[in-house]
Amino acid sequence: MTGSSAPRSDAELVERVRALQPLIRSHALRTEQDRRVTGEVVAALTETGIHRMNVPRRYGGYQTSLREQVDALSAVSAACGSTGFMTLIQAGCAFIAALFSDEAQDEIFTSPDVRVSGTLIPNAKALPADGGYVVDGISPFATGCQDADWHLLTAVAASGDGGPPDLLWTAVPMSDLEVLDDWNVSGLAGSGSNSVVAHEVHVPAHRVLPLGPLLEGTFPSRTNSADPFYGMPVLVLFCAWTAAGALGPARSALTEFGERIHQRGITYTLYERQHEAPVTHLQFAEAEMKISCAELLTADFVSLIDARVADGNPYTTEERARIRAQCGYVARLCKEAVDLIGSASGASSLHREVPVQRAVRDLNALSLHSFVNPAANLELYGRVLSGLDAGTPFL
Repeated sequence: MTGSSAPRSDAELVERVRALQPLIRSHALRTEQDRRVTGEVVAALTETGIHRMNVPRRYGGYQTSLREQVDALSAVSAACGSTGFMTLIQAGCAFIAALFSDEAQDEIFTSPDVRVSGTLIPNAKALPADGGYVVDGISPFATGCQDADWHLLTAVAASGDGGPPDLLWTAVPMSDLEVLDDWNVSGLAGSGSNSVVAHEVHVPAHRVLPLGPLLEGTFPSRTNSADPFYGMPVLVLFCAWTAAGALGPARSALTEFGERIHQRGITYTLYERQHEAPVTHLQFAEAEMKISCAELLTADFVSLIDARVADGNPYTTEERARIRAQCGYVARLCKEAVDLIGSASGASSLHREVPVQRAVRDLNALSLHSFVNPAANLELYGRVLSGLDAGTPFL
């Protein structure tokens, strides 16, 4: 893709994204109806430089602090949950791309504004062939694939020692993949999370990232391996990125609720203005407390990640499990707050042009994500607290 005129540093990145919120919000309904983010919004977001947050500086990227990434992604998600989710996935996949071999990075980061999609669902198969692998199969939930330049497709390869199969991330140009138009859902409907299909695509070995070693902290990039920024565990970062995807719609829904209660009454009651009713006071306060708690939980584990970048100490298993639990609990609190707001907003809020109903559906969808799911993450943390094995390598 061609380069943009995005600023050369991430100074005022969050302010640039916030300035774009009216445009993103005005396209939210069309984004949902089209089942993908509109071209106008994609282009405008690119101009802010948000896709550069995790791109190495040597390619013109920013390597933006995690705190600022959360703020920027929350701002996008506040304007449109689907747009926010697409953006956080592409930001995360750019980080993963920076862990591939330096040769692969030279191919991927031909522009600092490159857009990378990806999934961690190993449906495709990888067979060794000609100095690499031939990848064949379907990869579902490929968020933002229609607006991506590259896709990180997860494939399963037979283990050479007869043990469990190896999971591989393979970097494939989107031009080598087919996109299935199969994303027709009720929540995060505009994220464009269609399936992509690899039809016996040859992937050279330098564009393959084994997942097992990565989870243990080892990756092929020689240049980035000594950089503390890329020493942050991917799955820990995913917790922060998805927390941003929950906080944005929740805070935005609460703001909208605060405006609507002054403009409508409560039908079949004496209250001509909703903000005068005691039940509204209780609903407003409880929703605010839930969202505030979610923001504090996010700030807590982001601070822990920042501390580990600064001191270089390894994460304990309990810390990793706690971060996953906090991520899930942030999603739960935001969903509960938005459900409360939705139930208090009256039947008029069911109209598709009213953002509250979209936030309800988007938060429900985000909470169903297998890595975000609150119940699953709490069980995982509870196992570790009880002295048991976490029961998963995905920490």
